Amino acid sequence: MNIKMRIHAIWPAVLLAFAANAEVLLKDQSEILGSWNLYAESAKLDGEKKALSVEWDFKTDGVLNTKSIDTFGRTKTFEVALKYSVEDGMIRKQATPGREKYESCKVIEKSDSDMILKCTYLFFFLTKK
Repeated sequence: MNIKMRIHAIWPAVLLAFAANAEVLLKDQSEILGSWNLYAESAKLDGEKKALSVEWDFKTDGVLNTKSIDTFGRTKTFEVALKYSVEDGMIRKQATPGREKYESCKVIEKSDSDMILKCTYLFFFLTKK
């Protein structure tokens, strides 16, 4: 097989790999508004996922209400309101409640019912409620 044939054979695989890791640029917050179930997190996109039970509710006023269910804890539920915005196609959200430190989350994949985010240290896997 000559070099030209090898390149043509490899090219579709390269394009597919690039498309799988391409980011989705959000136009505005309307694309994420509403309640999402955050069901898993992972350090790598294709790594082992840690199961979670968290609800993220993106509001029109720039508030992200988070509600986690802790079946082992004393409080059972933990709720926090964080500020967020959509800037440069990414979600910019408050990293810690009450502090003006923000992290940017890239949308790796998105459909009407599913979304994968890459934030500073973790990938988040969400399903629309």
